[in-house]
Amino acid sequence: MKRDIIHIDENLCDGCGDCVPNCHEGALQIIDGKARLVSDLMCDGLGACVGHCPQGAITMENREAEPYDEIAVIKEMIPKGRNLIVAHLSHLKEHGETDFLQQGVGYLESVRSELPFDLDDAKREVHHSQQAEVAGCGGGCPSSIPVDLADRINPAKTASEVNGKVGSALTQWPVQMHLINPEAGYFQGADLLFAADCVAFSKGDFHQNDLPGKKLVIACPKLDSGLESYVEKVKVLIENAKINTITVMVMEVPCCSGLLKIVKTAADSASRKVPVKAQLISIKGEVLNEEWI
Repeated sequence: MKRDIIHIDENLCDGCGDCVPNCHEGALQIIDGKARLVSDLMCDGLGACVGHCPQGAITMENREAEPYDEIAVIKEMIPKGRNLIVAHLSHLKEHGETDFLQQGVGYLESVRSELPFDLDDAKREVHHSQQAEVAGCGGGCPSSIPVDLADRINPAKTASEVNGKVGSALTQWPVQMHLINPEAGYFQGADLLFAADCVAFSKGDFHQNDLPGKKLVIACPKLDSGLESYVEKVKVLIENAKINTITVMVMEVPCCSGLLKIVKTAADSASRKVPVKAQLISIKGEVLNEEWI
């Protein structure tokens, strides 16, 4: 599968750091005086950083991209030094990518004697690393940092009132399509709910009846820009995350049908097939139609 990803020309980069705060996923950091892509996993390919490089050192390239391989990434980073390794592992830790973090550390342990730095010292630094402060968004804007919320969900209480309040069934963050990382671990093998922005506001029982047991992404086909990137993300969810099913919930207004078109386009071009269910919701929150397509 081809996808867009940034390319940094180290000969042009002067380490000014202008690109860093404009990377919404926190995938860029200044390491040893140069801008570095700390993790391919977190690069969404939107290129928000490109226009903020005064030296023109950052460009976009479209290339075949295999499913993310943490071991391959670590192998490539080792020659570039300890600081990049620490930044990368800290980045995975901050974004809740526990499986990839364990893979990376496991590989480093297996080649400990060949490393040009003290692994235990590096691991201590990663262990004590903190998430970026909200005000600065230094290591990644909190709005786009993947967070697995599943451990706070009590299935027995989600759909009922607890102390006078209805429990939330949301199990991950973020949910907006421009912000999600389709390679995040919590999407693996999941049942996906792709809902129009307005659905949860019109359907009062959304958290009780529709969201439990599913991972949520939301979008507005009328107001959102860059819808072609949504197609690619859904395709990655199908092919790489190997999601189990997709439920598409759209409003009865005509423009909302674009959401279903996005999913159909991605599903038709994907190498594996997944069942897709479409639900049409009225502005009063009623289910007008439901079918597997």
